Amino acid sequence: MQIYNTLTRRKENFETLEPGVVKMYVCGPTVYNKAHVGHAMSALVFDIIRRYLLYRGYQVKFLMNFTDVDDKIIQRANEMGIDPFDLAEGYIQEFQQHLKDLNILPATINPRATQTIPQIISMIQTLIEKGYAYPVDGDVYFRVQKDEDYGKLSGRKLEDMQAGARIEVDSRKEHPMDFALWKAARPNEPFWESPWGKGRPGWHIECSAMNLAHQGEQIDIHGGGNDLVFPHHENEIAQTESLTGKPFARYWVHNGMLQLSGEKMSKSLGNIVSIEAFLTQHSGDVLRLMVINSGYRNPLTFNDEVLEQTERALDRLHSALRPALPNAAGASEQMLQTLKNQIAATREGFVASMDDDFNTAGALGYLFELVRVINQARAEGATNQELQAAQDTLRELLNVFGLKMETPSTEKHQAAAFIDLLVELRSELRKQKLFALSDTIRDRLLDLGVVIEDSKEGSTWRWK
Repeated sequence: MQIYNTLTRRKENFETLEPGVVKMYVCGPTVYNKAHVGHAMSALVFDIIRRYLLYRGYQVKFLMNFTDVDDKIIQRANEMGIDPFDLAEGYIQEFQQHLKDLNILPATINPRATQTIPQIISMIQTLIEKGYAYPVDGDVYFRVQKDEDYGKLSGRKLEDMQAGARIEVDSRKEHPMDFALWKAARPNEPFWESPWGKGRPGWHIECSAMNLAHQGEQIDIHGGGNDLVFPHHENEIAQTESLTGKPFARYWVHNGMLQLSGEKMSKSLGNIVSIEAFLTQHSGDVLRLMVINSGYRNPLTFNDEVLEQTERALDRLHSALRPALPNAAGASEQMLQTLKNQIAATREGFVASMDDDFNTAGALGYLFELVRVINQARAEGATNQELQAAQDTLRELLNVFGLKMETPSTEKHQAAAFIDLLVELRSELRKQKLFALSDTIRDRLLDLGVVIEDSKEGSTWRWK
């Protein structure tokens, strides 16, 4: 198995610190507003990676944090006139429900910044003692010039850097790029007692401390969106490795951004589609399949055309899981051998693709080849028993992707008997050559989301 490592800018053989065990940490959301489908994309990417590692036999210790104290949380809570911890808690609960709706496996641990304050303070104290940090007026800053390889993740040189997002230019700093480990309390802000006075942690130190508290000094995979490479992950590396003297993460894995109308989707741009709004219109499988078909390191375009294409692709996957045609007499030996060969080819191709830096798009291509052969076998009269091995293989590999492939709802199930009756009536009309009336039934059912498919063995139907 090979994984692309942002740190080395190449694919590397995947070797874990402990045989058979993967320590994995993914940066979760800062909970100050409703989560959007861009957050969902990142969560889905790392859920699929985690599921594949489990499929390959690894034990995965998976952490995803919540940043529950932050400038944005405090600002929004003050604007709304509510407690910032209450604001954060509400959005955490909402996000966790979204994860369930999207069939994302629960994290082994969901650490929170506010629950890691003692570890954060201890970490900062040690960095000060080692000369990597300095206090000033109740704040504490990391001394970037002390870290000789600062910038190695992003490829930036310190002399060329400018102050970036979430980094305030401050004349009290020894260098403009020094970043806050601890922030002195301001009026109407939550705070904790510390050796430097009342205050709260800086953004970057939180993830380092949560990793250290729950995973130890080194982890296998650190993940997040590629917008976190600098400054967040760069600063995580600097402060963690300065503290421990060891490489922090073996593999830095970053997903591409979700784009709406060619722009990165973000709250600051105001061009977001919330997860809540998406799930009122589409199933979670649709968003997951969009991610699978894109490839995790690529930007993902989000528009109506892509949604329609994904809906059709999902329908095609569902089509292969339908039962045999009525009165199926059995497929030819040649067809059954073709089906058997395709099962083997699909398994081999799926694993080969996923072993190549989690190439989900390539792996999906092999699943669609299996879909094609299953549907061909059904059309040629394969029985349910003859289709079973191929359909079981398809279900197994779709499950590795985390696709739920839900069966129709109870309401649809209750309608099935009436649809069966209409299809039977339509068949009689066709025998009597009353094609105009039979076509009317077909078209009206299609308007209601029911697709009728005719073959020499008879007519079947399915939900659109």
